[in-house]
Amino acid sequence: MAVINNRNINHFLINRIDNIGDVILTLPLCIYLKLLYPDITISFLARNYTRAIVEACPAIDHFIDYDILDQLTENEQVENIRERKIDVILHTFNKSKIAKLAKRAGIPIRIGNTSNNSHFIYCNKLIRLSRGNSHLHEAQQMFLFLQPLGFTHIPTIGTLASYYKDFYKPAAELSTELSAHLLPGKFNLIVHTMSNGHGREWEMDKYAELINQLPLDKFNIIISGSPKEAEILNDWVKKLPPEVINLSGKMTLSQFMTFIYKADGLLASGTGPLHIAAASGIHALGLFPVSKSINALRWAPLGKKAEHIESDSDDLSSISVKMVYEVIVRWLK
Repeated sequence: MAVINNRNINHFLINRIDNIGDVILTLPLCIYLKLLYPDITISFLARNYTRAIVEACPAIDHFIDYDILDQLTENEQVENIRERKIDVILHTFNKSKIAKLAKRAGIPIRIGNTSNNSHFIYCNKLIRLSRGNSHLHEAQQMFLFLQPLGFTHIPTIGTLASYYKDFYKPAAELSTELSAHLLPGKFNLIVHTMSNGHGREWEMDKYAELINQLPLDKFNIIISGSPKEAEILNDWVKKLPPEVINLSGKMTLSQFMTFIYKADGLLASGTGPLHIAAASGIHALGLFPVSKSINALRWAPLGKKAEHIESDSDDLSSISVKMVYEVIVRWLK
């Protein structure tokens, strides 16, 4: 039983029902709590498509599927949450419906952000946080939600990156067919060119130029992408050297996580697979614009081998092929 600010707390609920990268960057908060209080229970409310991310973190005890919960009547939702005997909910994602549900379910401590007006009604502990204007990384910002409980410490970027080493490992097994695409004699480099519209993207022509410059006797290059992106990528890959492998649209998220974990490096813009790669401990290079709220200050990948390049504008056009090439070939050493 954790005693925080003279309160007995047994069960935390983290609300984070947005995207893959956001969920990945919330895991260090869960790990930190579990390291301090090994006996507490941590539940994580998220969308079903991020389940594999949450379940790769042993610091989290229960995954609550928001997509299933959302199909229930409001009274059924309240009972579902109430019977879990949750002591604290951290609204790290702003959604009025969930804030109202937490209050109706009688969760004693409900911590929210003043940027959401409904939190003044449904939460009894509030923090002030302007995410886009903060000087903190997204993963560090999560720790501000613990302030009402008496926590003032915010771990360094290096400390947060180290948390993944022992507390992140995908569970899925790779099929023989997928494993065969990872070549032991070469550096297995995943190139994830698109972002499902979630961020700025480097020009496809620059990715192609980079791939054509990389020594293919040393690099095994794998193109990845979502099923939606595969339609575009299939035609684009045909113009690349025949050795390049196209796996876009051919893996589930669970499979892709394990594939990344077993690869050697990944190149992408600031999108979910970049954060998966960084957490996996492999080389990860992210490309970011300088724009406030989507820049590297807030969204840089966290990992022992994670790096990033930031442009000097709102897009990625100032990032040259040479800049990216020099980072990637250094990974061979």
